Amino acid sequence: MAKELSWEDAEDIGLLLVEKHPGVDPLSIRYTDLHRYVTELPEFTDDPKKSSEGKLEAIQMAWHEEFQDQA
Repeated sequence: MAKELSWEDAEDIGLLLVEKHPGVDPLSIRYTDLHRYVTELPEFTDDPKKSSEGKLEAIQMAWHEEFQDQA
């Protein structure tokens, strides 16, 4: 069974997002779209309402690191 992810799992979520959305520059994504991308992940089981700007930013930066590693 896949690991269940929450808003606290920024690095794991960033890795999944770079795989699910290859070629997408995470710094070009609005937080509303990022929120949707995260909550659409099958592994994500946390309450969508528990997100915050800080949590989304941490996910965006983790995704950006993975994105740069693949460039």
